[in-house]
Amino acid sequence: MATAAGTAMAGSLLSGRAAADTQPDASGIRRADPITPAERAARLARLQQLMRQNGIGAAMVEAGSSLFYFTGINWWRSERLTAALLPADGEICIVTPEFEEPSIREMLVVPGEVRIWNEHQNPHQIVADWAAEQKLGDRPMAIEDTVRFFAVDGLRKAAPSLQLVSAEPIVTACRMIKTAPEIALMQEAADIVDTAYRSLSGKFEAGMDGSDIFAMMSAAISGFGGQFPSGGVQINEGSALPHGSKVRETIKEGSVILMDCGCRVDGYYADISRTLVFGEPSKRQRKVFQQVCKGQAAAMAAAQPGAEAGKVDDAVRALYESMGYGPGYGTPGLPHRTGHGIGLDIHEPVNLVHGEKTRLRPGMCFSNEPGLYIPGEFGVRIEDCFYITDTGPKYFTQPPTSLDAPFG
Repeated sequence: MATAAGTAMAGSLLSGRAAADTQPDASGIRRADPITPAERAARLARLQQLMRQNGIGAAMVEAGSSLFYFTGINWWRSERLTAALLPADGEICIVTPEFEEPSIREMLVVPGEVRIWNEHQNPHQIVADWAAEQKLGDRPMAIEDTVRFFAVDGLRKAAPSLQLVSAEPIVTACRMIKTAPEIALMQEAADIVDTAYRSLSGKFEAGMDGSDIFAMMSAAISGFGGQFPSGGVQINEGSALPHGSKVRETIKEGSVILMDCGCRVDGYYADISRTLVFGEPSKRQRKVFQQVCKGQAAAMAAAQPGAEAGKVDDAVRALYESMGYGPGYGTPGLPHRTGHGIGLDIHEPVNLVHGEKTRLRPGMCFSNEPGLYIPGEFGVRIEDCFYITDTGPKYFTQPPTSLDAPFG
């Protein structure tokens, strides 16, 4: 299924305006246009084609990134069900509480009806009634993988004869291949975070802790137009833990500072990590930094169109083992995957991890973050995201190559 959708969307990516073709503004950021209703309609058409090809009668998507992807409705999850019902043919249906209907209609940018329910009513029965109207017969309804149990269980009770299957293969087949407008939005988000990092150069002071530094970074991201700044900062021994420590560390001479920060633009994420040393780096710190640079380069060399995603991780791990790290996921070394998919979610399928057989295709987007972690001492992670083109991988941002210029 991924092959058919991937081919169609890769064509859209290659025929559209490339992110690199846009002109940067005065701050060096390439600004992008929001996703249009026409593109969301095309996404629905692709999903419906995949449903028909696979004998699926309809799909259900709850509030979240996939709802936004297909309909433009940017909604949160609560105990009250808001979901999209997507038939293999015809217009979609949104199920939502009556008092939310005006807001939902404001955001819905593709043709579709809205069915409401009141607080005393069972929303799962509305879903079941809609499914019955579709006359699915032997065709199942596909449920997006992040739909919560209460929604699935409620539908099972309301329509016990309705066959439910996972929508993950068809939803992922659509979402993992980004089009040119999506790439452009991710480029803008990456430019914002990269510019924010550079704006902090020389502004750190002894005694600062991680929250002080992240507050500076968050303000910089917002100032350059990034939405929902995210991430964190780890210092000293905390940098050896990939997702940090609860211990408060402060900057002193020789401190390693690991920053993992991002933001969103029209829903699309950037995720960039930088590592620096306060003061003069030691010989050991410089060595590990250069080893991580080589790890990133090995990942990019392996991330060629048609290659298995898992082979990218294998290439990095083989390099690190030749340097004396590991083996495998052992530390000192690289205890996590080399990278993850990224888009409307900061972590999306597929991952650059050992054993992943999905082949890389134009339009796929990933992080490249083969950090090295030395427990009790420090860690180094450089993270830049990239996308696959017909001719190979292309970075959104250029990684730094020296601790003397850790922000590039």
